[in-house]
Amino acid sequence: MAIQLTPDGKKLVTLIPGDGVGPECVEATRRIIEATGVQIAWEVRHAGESVFKQGIASGVPQETIESIRKTRCVLKGPLGTPVGYGEKSANVTLRKLFETYGNIRPVRELPGVTTPYSGRGIDLVVVRENVEDLYAGIEHMQTPGVAQCLKLISRKGCEKIARLAFEFARSEGRKSVVCATKSNIMKMTEGMLKRTFEEVAKEYKDIESWHIIIDNACHQLVKRPEQFDVIVTTNMNGDIMSDLTSALIGGLGFAPSANLGNGIAIFEAVHGSAPKYAGKNVINPTAVLGSGIMMLRYLGEFEAANAVENALLVTLEEGKVRTGDVVGYDSGKNAGTTQYTDEIIKNLGKKPSKWKVREYKPIKMPEIPAAPDFVKVKSRRVAGLDCFLESNLFPEELGKTVEKAIAGSDFNLKMCSSRGTKVYPPTGTVIDVNDQYRCRVMLKDGTASVSDAQIYDMLQRLTANGLKWAHLEKLQEFDGQPGWTKAQGED
Repeated sequence: MAIQLTPDGKKLVTLIPGDGVGPECVEATRRIIEATGVQIAWEVRHAGESVFKQGIASGVPQETIESIRKTRCVLKGPLGTPVGYGEKSANVTLRKLFETYGNIRPVRELPGVTTPYSGRGIDLVVVRENVEDLYAGIEHMQTPGVAQCLKLISRKGCEKIARLAFEFARSEGRKSVVCATKSNIMKMTEGMLKRTFEEVAKEYKDIESWHIIIDNACHQLVKRPEQFDVIVTTNMNGDIMSDLTSALIGGLGFAPSANLGNGIAIFEAVHGSAPKYAGKNVINPTAVLGSGIMMLRYLGEFEAANAVENALLVTLEEGKVRTGDVVGYDSGKNAGTTQYTDEIIKNLGKKPSKWKVREYKPIKMPEIPAAPDFVKVKSRRVAGLDCFLESNLFPEELGKTVEKAIAGSDFNLKMCSSRGTKVYPPTGTVIDVNDQYRCRVMLKDGTASVSDAQIYDMLQRLTANGLKWAHLEKLQEFDGQPGWTKAQGED
């Protein structure tokens, strides 16, 4: 990691105030960090709702991108994604533009924040893959009645996030890493993370590791959360799971996060912009402050980070000044954001009586080859095609129409499916269908590989018989292993 310095030796950080309650949380965090005496120069830039309103569809202006390229370190408030204008989430755009592939979301029981789990010693971290999976946001309407979203998982992405989980565990002296996936159903995508994790784990024999199905992981988090130390998972799973875990210790107001990549980091709260509380001086800034603490450690300012964390713990332990999400906004006892911030600054230099700051070491970021062809294969073959059709026919009529269309070609129709379930040849069951089918055709020659000419010929045959094709997938074998899954009910 290359820390960028100003001419007078201060560490340079891009500061994005954000939307809604973001500016209040960010200002509270800035004040507390500066009160430690740490030398940071803030370069204020903008993203999110105000930028969408300027007509910039990404929500991230070029001057913000240039600042992040220079500073390599960002502290940001939550960004709003307005309804009716703007496109992708600006939060997700920032993570993806700068390849911050690892999202670190710590969850720890805090003093004075009472929950049904108080006293259980919850202290875990969700390590979420941050740029792939369904969050790639690649969606299409295949037919008027069926939409698709592509779930993209790469071997390289799995390698990076698995190694980061183990390296993060080492940096905090943690004892175990568990991988949570839905690989019992999605054997190629979610299964890729499971297989990669198990390979990587062999290099970290000092850390206990195992795999768990994601739904069981969530069940166990509610039942016995203290059993977990570090959990690594895919993007969508991690987003959902980390919101669940934050609820165990008091809610999103106490949920910080770090987005880490190679030589760049973005620190932000897990929570959103909460516009209904904006400007009322009532919001809890702890999540953004926790993100600021993580940022200080990333910058090598371990002493300042410990001082801020200790002051926060003292403030919560004493319980004299607490925000409305802890004591209730209508209780008459809640403190405003400014008062809470002042109290934390007043407690700098103190240590809590019962709570201890964990020992931290710098994170060793994984070094992964940059080559796009991360996985090498010795042989490959295209054995057939999955052709996705739009049709108002029922399964048997559709299947016979496809068989007629490709008669005399180099392909045989193996089956047709609807929403992943085989519907032709008939299965003898009653299955509801819609206007999208997947028709799987296989080469008659079981040793040859499908050519482009054969694909064009088949598509022309389908079109000539009144069939509308929407999407095509090659059924590829790599080193003799099929690179596709079977439909439900397919032999």
